[in-house]
Amino acid sequence: MRQFLVFIAFILLQGTLLAQDHVKISLEDVLERVQESNASIKVSEQEAKMAKYDYQFSSSIFLPQISVSHTGITTTNPLMAFGSKLNQEILTQADFNPALLNDPDHIENFATKIAVEQPLINMDGFYQRKAAKTTMEAKDLQALRTRDYLDFEAQKAFGQLQLAHRAVKVLEKAFEATNANLNTAQNSFNQGLLQKADLLEVKVRVTEVENQLNSAKSNVKNASDYLAFLMNEQGNVVYEPSEELMPNDLGGTPGATLENRADVRAMDLVSEAYKANMRAENMTFLPRLNAFASYEMYDDQIFRADAKGYIIGASLSWDVFKGAQRFAKVGKSKTNYEKAKQEYEQYVAKSSMELQRTRRMVEDAHNRLQTSKLAMDQSEESLRIRTNRFKEGLEKTTDLLMAEAMYAEKQLAYYQTIFEYNQAQSLLTFLTKE
Repeated sequence: MRQFLVFIAFILLQGTLLAQDHVKISLEDVLERVQESNASIKVSEQEAKMAKYDYQFSSSIFLPQISVSHTGITTTNPLMAFGSKLNQEILTQADFNPALLNDPDHIENFATKIAVEQPLINMDGFYQRKAAKTTMEAKDLQALRTRDYLDFEAQKAFGQLQLAHRAVKVLEKAFEATNANLNTAQNSFNQGLLQKADLLEVKVRVTEVENQLNSAKSNVKNASDYLAFLMNEQGNVVYEPSEELMPNDLGGTPGATLENRADVRAMDLVSEAYKANMRAENMTFLPRLNAFASYEMYDDQIFRADAKGYIIGASLSWDVFKGAQRFAKVGKSKTNYEKAKQEYEQYVAKSSMELQRTRRMVEDAHNRLQTSKLAMDQSEESLRIRTNRFKEGLEKTTDLLMAEAMYAEKQLAYYQTIFEYNQAQSLLTFLTKE
């Protein structure tokens, strides 16, 4: 007996550990957590940072490059030995002896060099920098649009959670009603006032509602899991919305234009970036002008500088012909630009179509909302009448079951319509947000 009690206690403990936590949550909390922790938002922000660093990298066309080096050698190479003495300013008349020139003694040379390279005119680099800046701005807008989209997705997920909980409540009431009808039918059957086939039909209806209720509870868990995913949270949690599922009248942003929307502006900037890259490739046919300077110090001992000198100059370089490489790159960059323009026009046209469709969707959902509300009220009244008549033995079992099923169906349809109406409103707000 003691072992049996220990086993029961262990089972109860395991059930407690595996049980899901029920947490109340509001839409405001969901939106805040999604904006703070969602993985997609973090990824888009990292992409924006990468574009920013690419833009910083392009500043090399304006800024100088400075390097410092210290080199030490020992050599018996005739040319290197003579040059090292010359750099160290220790060359004497005796060093011009042909025997020493051809077979010098080894010599140590330590050179410290500070070199500066300054770009002056690099036209292709100017346009590459412009393309990098435009791309950076486009990535910022895409990150902003990602936040807007996750707001919309969070509202949708919260609405699904509300709908799932509402369906559970409706089916729980329906389950209670069917059980009450089963008790009434069982009493009538015991009194010989009801056939066994009718009693079995009521029992089948109870089983159907129970299965629907279990499915609805699973939908609650699924909606909770998706909400946790959006908020980037771990744990076996069932969320309960603190707000009831009610129609929302958001209405979108009146007078909003697609051209000012973040994603559309980002697409336009991407097109401009391809245009700048195309111009950069065209500019590779022009020469480049760069300045350079160096300050050099030499000695036969490390970290000393008895001899010094400098070099200042400018370099004009021109790659006149590099096979067919540049022509191919120019053609490819032009094609990319034309493709980006067409994608932008297609995106605007598709966005405009989606906006018009969503506005019609809101109107249709609003009309269905009124109709489904009337249908639910009518089915509720019909069920009330048939239930009273059934208790008095004046109504058929099949008619009562049909009325009860119809009321549950109309309730679920009404709340589904509320969800669809709210989602259409949220989508309209998302599509018109600038």
